Amino acid sequence: MPKSSPAGVAPGTPDASSQTPGVTPAYWDEACRHLAKRDRVMKKLIPKFGEARLQSRGDAFTTLARSIVGQQISVKAAQSVWDRFVGVVGGPSHCLAPADVLALDTPTLRSAGLSARKAEYLADLARHFEAGAVHVPLWQQMDDEAIIDELVAIRGIGRWTAEMFLIFHLMRPNVLPLDDLGLIKGISLGYFSGEPVSRAEAREVGEAWAPYRSVATWYIWRSLDPLPVDY
Repeated sequence: MPKSSPAGVAPGTPDASSQTPGVTPAYWDEACRHLAKRDRVMKKLIPKFGEARLQSRGDAFTTLARSIVGQQISVKAAQSVWDRFVGVVGGPSHCLAPADVLALDTPTLRSAGLSARKAEYLADLARHFEAGAVHVPLWQQMDDEAIIDELVAIRGIGRWTAEMFLIFHLMRPNVLPLDDLGLIKGISLGYFSGEPVSRAEAREVGEAWAPYRSVATWYIWRSLDPLPVDY
């Protein structure tokens, strides 16, 4: 769910980074049972959305590239620019190669409708992946904060984007994105009768959701927008 609009795992927790798009995390049903037992709002909210589930989002580099393309513009505009970007890069839209992005100069990238800054961000992202500065094969053994540290070292990726990546791509179960406006709004409406909520209050609500804070966050988003989040 876009930050502007309403989005650490224990060792041994299965990682979804190698799963294909459309795969639902194995922990989902257990998480729903856990949340329904511990939280009165979740107990009422979860049944409203039936079989709707979080689904993984394909290739890591492509997912992050798409998040950069979509920053600060509408969903419709982002899709248009993304389609043109894929066209100049070449290759399948769900699995772009970092080397193919690096092979393009800035004017070519900008011809897809990218700003100069986004073109720089995408090139920096590609360099990080091509140089092995992000340790994709090791992510399964790394905790959430270590992965966030790697990602925010890339220009154009902040903590919120990294947390969305943990939730939607790696499908980590216990992420609480306190910078997400939708999460804060949903907590305000669901737990505080619409009164303003501080980060500390939101964190306290989220503590009761552990170790499945990502799942609870997903249902909070659903309470605001019934359409499944597709990040």
